[in-house]
Amino acid sequence: MEWEAAALVLSVRPYGEGSALVHLFSEEHGVSHGMVRGGTSRRQASLWQTGNLVMARWRARLADQLGTLTAEPVQCVAGRILDAPLQLEMVSSACVLVDGALPQGEAHPELFMRLVRLLTLISVAPDPAPMGAYLRWESQLLAGLGYGLDLSDCAVTGAREDLVYVSPRSGHAVCQNGAGEWRDRLLPLPALMMNEADDGTPEDWKNGLALTGHFLSRWVFGVRHQPLPAARERLVDYVQRLQVAPPDNAVDSV
Repeated sequence: MEWEAAALVLSVRPYGEGSALVHLFSEEHGVSHGMVRGGTSRRQASLWQTGNLVMARWRARLADQLGTLTAEPVQCVAGRILDAPLQLEMVSSACVLVDGALPQGEAHPELFMRLVRLLTLISVAPDPAPMGAYLRWESQLLAGLGYGLDLSDCAVTGAREDLVYVSPRSGHAVCQNGAGEWRDRLLPLPALMMNEADDGTPEDWKNGLALTGHFLSRWVFGVRHQPLPAARERLVDYVQRLQVAPPDNAVDSV
């Protein structure tokens, strides 16, 4: 069996002597695993970096075998943001969420294109960090997996304005007046989740990560008895530190 397609590199780890085990995400084939001979060599290491878009060729005798991979570069994401730690954390988090959330071999063309657009945005215009776009992408990931948040109106009053909370049980928005005595048990809803022109502040990012993280943990990883991936937690930790001392490349977005 053999296929060739544009694919995103989701993860890379050493495999045997000098080879690498690579997880890819492509439009038609979904998440695929393959072994790259010499993948950890100096000549190939820059190609097999998390977030890179490559033209991959996967070969195996049988569909359920671990295939062998070769590839040519299409878009180098990692190399463009080496000096942007927040953007590197965003790329790592997005890729590991897809790697852990999607079953192997199941096509998700819309999620693939959304991730390509997100990683392109991060790498082409990395400063300021597009955290608003990243958080909306996490919400889109939930929706693509069948767990979409309902942010269209208030679950209590039906109002479409002043939506500032989300129910941690249903994922439905709640307005200020509808929160009542339950407001302390609701999740804050930052405005950037509903406004593509709003990139928010580090406080909004923290609240947005808590919001999507709650449902990723409960509905996606929790049902498999798995914690949220470590790369996602590192992004949360980085954003929390921004509230104390924002770095130079985040000043313009605060």
